[in-house]
Amino acid sequence: MSSSLRRGALAAAAIAFSIASLAACGAGNNAQTLQIKPDNAATTVGNIKIQNALVITQPDRRSTGPAVISATLFNNGDSDETLDSVSVSGSSAKLTPANGKGKLTVPAGGSIVLGGKGNATAVLPSGRQAVQDGNAQKVTFTFGRAGAVTLQAFVVPAESYFSSWGPSAVPTTPSAPASPSTSATPSTSPSGKPSAPASSSPSATPSDSASQSAPARH
Repeated sequence: MSSSLRRGALAAAAIAFSIASLAACGAGNNAQTLQIKPDNAATTVGNIKIQNALVITQPDRRSTGPAVISATLFNNGDSDETLDSVSVSGSSAKLTPANGKGKLTVPAGGSIVLGGKGNATAVLPSGRQAVQDGNAQKVTFTFGRAGAVTLQAFVVPAESYFSSWGPSAVPTTPSAPASPSTSATPSTSPSGKPSAPASSSPSATPSDSASQSAPARH
């Protein structure tokens, strides 16, 4: 019963996370009057509100690949706000707008989503050096006008409900190119070995018996 309850709680948090993020994409900040309050980190400083903040790592715990910060950023002010940097425990993330160009801007009276397909991204190059799954990490968002906004965000692997929000660059395993070479080696040796003795022994045996039977008749 306890394990099923934990799974249910995780599912509820993940669903609320997805609903809030999708709502932010299709509407302005006023849509948040729905009062969706998931368990994920949220804070408000001045005109800036940060909701559903998470650090999402590689699904393989042994991987040293990138991690991402996922969050929804709201701007209640009358002027556009730029997100200048995001850091996790002192490690800086690389910021990329949704269109891939210019600065990452939160429009006045609007919102943007970090993480997920088609959205802006904040990527930590080596996620495992800064974060550990299951911990709450200090995440600092620095804006051009509002300054630094800090909160504690949970660290989760890109599995199950969070797989579509996780890092897109997953390291490839070195075992993939090695498998064709190993399968090719045994295929060449069996085809070569039986063919050589099979072709030589039958042809030699009839010729020897014929040469010995001819002088026996004379």
